[in-house]
Amino acid sequence: MASKNILQGLRQDSGLTSSSTQPLPFRLMYSPKFCSFIVTASTILWLPVAMGQAPQPQEPSVALLEEIIVTAQKREQRVQDVPLSLDVLSSTKLDTLRSSAQDILFLSASSPSLYAESSSGRTFPRFYIRGLGNTDFDLNANQPVSLIYDEVVLENPILKGFPVFDLDRIEILRGPQGTLFGRNTPAGAIKFESAKPTEHTEGYGRISYGRFDTVDVEGALSGALSDTVTARVSGLYQQRDDFVDNTFNGGEDGFEEFDEFAGRLLLNYAPNDNVNVLLNLHSRSLNGGSRVFRANIIEPGIGGLTEDFKLFETAQDATQRLNVDNHGASIKTDIELSAGTLSFISSYESVEVQARGDVDGGFGASFAPPSGPGFIPFSAESADNINDHSQLTQEIRYVFDPLDSLTTTIGGFAFFEDLEIENLSFDTLDGGRINGLANQEQETTAYALFASTEWRLNSKLSINGGLRWSDEHKEFVASRSVGPFGSGALAPIRRDLDDAVLSGDLSLSYKVNEQSLAYARYARSFRAPNVQGRIVFGDSVTVAETETIDSFEVGLKSELLDGKAYLNLSSFYFATDDQQLTAVGGAGNFNQLLNADSVEGYGFEIDSGINVGTQTVITAGVSLNNTEINDDTLEVGTCGAPCLVRDPINPVTGNALINGNPLPQAPKYIANLTAHYSWPLAQGEIYLYADIAYRSEINFFLYESAEFRSRGLTETGLRAAYKSADSGYEFAIFGRNIFDQRSIEGAIDFNNFSGFVNDPAIWGIELLKQF
Repeated sequence: MASKNILQGLRQDSGLTSSSTQPLPFRLMYSPKFCSFIVTASTILWLPVAMGQAPQPQEPSVALLEEIIVTAQKREQRVQDVPLSLDVLSSTKLDTLRSSAQDILFLSASSPSLYAESSSGRTFPRFYIRGLGNTDFDLNANQPVSLIYDEVVLENPILKGFPVFDLDRIEILRGPQGTLFGRNTPAGAIKFESAKPTEHTEGYGRISYGRFDTVDVEGALSGALSDTVTARVSGLYQQRDDFVDNTFNGGEDGFEEFDEFAGRLLLNYAPNDNVNVLLNLHSRSLNGGSRVFRANIIEPGIGGLTEDFKLFETAQDATQRLNVDNHGASIKTDIELSAGTLSFISSYESVEVQARGDVDGGFGASFAPPSGPGFIPFSAESADNINDHSQLTQEIRYVFDPLDSLTTTIGGFAFFEDLEIENLSFDTLDGGRINGLANQEQETTAYALFASTEWRLNSKLSINGGLRWSDEHKEFVASRSVGPFGSGALAPIRRDLDDAVLSGDLSLSYKVNEQSLAYARYARSFRAPNVQGRIVFGDSVTVAETETIDSFEVGLKSELLDGKAYLNLSSFYFATDDQQLTAVGGAGNFNQLLNADSVEGYGFEIDSGINVGTQTVITAGVSLNNTEINDDTLEVGTCGAPCLVRDPINPVTGNALINGNPLPQAPKYIANLTAHYSWPLAQGEIYLYADIAYRSEINFFLYESAEFRSRGLTETGLRAAYKSADSGYEFAIFGRNIFDQRSIEGAIDFNNFSGFVNDPAIWGIELLKQF
């Protein structure tokens, strides 16, 4: 058992964050915001003492910890016992990666086969697992990676940007999850598990201050309210000042600033040993943090940033705005019966968003000088808003053991969503007058029945299998009341989509010995049919039929060196049918859905870790993900700017033939490394934590060109901290992207060579109090 605890301690304490190689600028120390930060920090961190909470001694950073229990199969299991490719982020590594007010995109390249990006800033993250994702920027985009927060699926892409705070762990499930999680999981699922209420009183306060006046405040308090009720309340505040100057005379002052609040209240009611009810209330409010598009920062004919690129300057004449308000609630009831556990999970989510930006990334137009930077053929300013939204879900499941050798899960699921989207275009050259207005209304209803069973044939061999029947109906209508360029209004266009799909999985797992598990898995999942009607600039509503995937995976999970190390290997192959793709941008600035005949992919994942002595922990992961589009006739429009297209061109249509291309935003290689070293002291410890994340080059669009791609990127984080053994205090200095690596993250291809880049180096200090 001790060896298992060592192994799980490895997986939990797998990091090292940031101490910038450059000292924190002295100007920060004397700024008014820094002084107010210190006062606030002192108040928050001494609050537990003032309340009479005695500080508890902390464990050393590389101590033996409790083994990680996951719910990847909707029941509690050890990570090493789950027959699928699975990674877990928790403890020091999770806290380190989030340093300096990072949004959910900190997950990118933090685990093999996982990548994330966004053209919308601190909302609308787009996740990719094993190369499968969706570059669609529309507000009803259908993504193949499902995000599940406290057992509730978050379907709308804006919901998926909910801030990460006060978590127990994040589970990354690679490959199709069509049995227990259902629709829209052909690539995998990411599960977020909040820290739960405790019977004893505990909590923490954390506050950090960094470059660009970045403030990150987080805290939680948990304990018993009565003999039957426990509660946990947690909150987050993050803010950053603008650091990109707008040099356009009369334009907005600057960009990249944001203010964000988020909170969560958990109430747990346990009247007896057989009934448990957990209420979850959560909310988010974001102001700012939109993505800054920069005109002509890509070198024509070559790619990469131009030599005159300036990170801290831009010149734009349009309005930039991002506001998000999200509220939700869920209630989970567990009832222990004689043979198993019956669970009911009900949820409600609602979100509103207003997002407006300068799409051309510059000012003026070539026909209305002055204009720039570079060639601006015409001005482009648009907004996408969610004016009304509601999501309701209901799941009922029963986990029981009909025989000593069987564990079975059966259940049902229902999903309802109402969505109203507003798309606008503005005439920047005429004071921002609205010159395009379209609306989308969508109602989605989905039902599912599922069953999964584990059959333990003997002490070594087990079979896992499951099926899920899903039925979906979607009603959609798009209309245009104001059209640009004299196109005028457009009568409502209606589309009704229906489909029923059978998905499932089958796996065979074999315990080679007490430390090793070998498995083989077949899985089938699907992406529900979707419709796209962003008709501000065009008259067509496009539909993507249901996408299905068949995946084959083999793997080995092993504990080594008497439990001081672990090595998990997986290899996979998948093939999709009617792969859903999105042709974004292009000369016509359309957003069109397509179905490719198929996409094939293969690769491998390696997760490993080792405890070197008693003071050092090292973890490493690497993945290969190769994808290829298979459709001889599929073609897409290309860039509006005169880019150098590398694909064959259809001489009749002028479109690029994309057969054989990899999927967009799909790095072939992803690797990560963490190292944690501690020095024990008489009254505590000092530790260093370093993390490195690498992703290889990516292509931005379905067609390939010299310009619209990004070279590989390596980002490094460091953290140096002192932890007191008896007071619960920790003081740290940290840095993210400490070598200030610069990379183009995405591009706009319909107007010029506009793009957006990754965050610069951030460093700061942090104070933590646990009690």
